[in-house]
Amino acid sequence: MSHHYSGPDFGFPHGDARLDFTDLYAFPKPGDARRSILIMNVHPSAAENPPGPTTDEPFASEAMYELKIDTDGDAIADIAYRARFSPFAGGEQTATLRRIDGPQAAGTGDGGQVIVERARVSTGRKARVTEAGDYRFFAGWRSDPFFCDVEGAKNNLKFTGRDFFADKDVCSIALEVPNSALGAKELRLWARTLAPRDGGGWIQAERGARPAQAVLLVEDREAYLAGEPADDGRFLAAFAHALEHTGGYPPAEARRVAGTLLPDVLFYDPTRPASFPDNGRALTDDAFDFFMRILTNARVTEDKVGPHGDLLPEFPYVGPPHKAA
Repeated sequence: MSHHYSGPDFGFPHGDARLDFTDLYAFPKPGDARRSILIMNVHPSAAENPPGPTTDEPFASEAMYELKIDTDGDAIADIAYRARFSPFAGGEQTATLRRIDGPQAAGTGDGGQVIVERARVSTGRKARVTEAGDYRFFAGWRSDPFFCDVEGAKNNLKFTGRDFFADKDVCSIALEVPNSALGAKELRLWARTLAPRDGGGWIQAERGARPAQAVLLVEDREAYLAGEPADDGRFLAAFAHALEHTGGYPPAEARRVAGTLLPDVLFYDPTRPASFPDNGRALTDDAFDFFMRILTNARVTEDKVGPHGDLLPEFPYVGPPHKAA
């Protein structure tokens, strides 16, 4: 659920677990409203044996991981943070984070200003945090903060309150930034992973911001995951059709509700508390319950599952992994 296993046949994008984006979070730093926390999760460990290989390597050294930030409301990135990782050797991996501003932020290049260099990736329970100027950075295995009764979702939405993700892990990329670095008060955020293209360059493997809808509402999932938020209007009819089918919405209302889900971005004003879907997303926000209300036209309002109890009170806030080296 969420974006877990959003590739073909509920496998991994491009057949690679490390490219599988799962969730995006954005919230003001607890105790310091002048700063924000941005978290992008990938590489789900949930043990359903989906199609495609799995690996103990946290991040793909040949890939690129990006946080996109739109500051003027056109769903085109004006700021990007791009993370690249060294090859995994001897149980160790390091990260380099770059920032890109202006028109280049919407592209797929590998340049930009180096913000963090050779940051050690966390493979155990202890969080290795790197400080660089006004930034704090973390990358590594963490407890998956997404919570959902997956078996109930698959059983005609008959929920029992069993949290499938309670003992699962993901790889987190977490960034603490001063709000002044975000460029505006009203932002639109999304995340994406990119793989090398045969013959050179990059190809987008996955992207997203809002949980669950890419998995449950998209008919042409491959085109959706390869697309850009600015072009999401082309998926409006497909979203509306899915809402008519699952929620019994009248056609006009289905189109209206579908329009509230597109473009696939996370709205975030760093000067206000986080509360999904209106402003960012905190690690404790029950985003799946919200989506169930949308999907079923309020006939189902909850899956009886709540936030995890292993969240940390400090950066990177996501709990230690269950499977730790």
